[in-house]
Amino acid sequence: MMPTALGVPGYIGPIVVLTVSYALFQTANNTSVMAEVAADQRGVISGLLNLSRNLGLITGGAVFSRFEDLATGMRATFGVAALLIFAALAIAAGRKG
Repeated sequence: MMPTALGVPGYIGPIVVLTVSYALFQTANNTSVMAEVAADQRGVISGLLNLSRNLGLITGGAVFSRFEDLATGMRATFGVAALLIFAALAIAAGRKG
């Protein structure tokens, strides 16, 4: 979303913010999820958490690599990520109801 005129700082700044936010979220999220899991299921759930994270990284890389322009690749990658988040939220909402 940052204008391309900001150059490298406009690219690196948001990535730094996202990286720190991601690290803080992952720690709290994993702790919360694992606290609710029975001891005999922790390995399976831990594996599923890692699988979901890796699938996100692979999907993002696959989308990003299709574009030669950095800004377009970033926009497309975050757009796909947003769509996948909304799909996951819809699935989760459907299972609770």
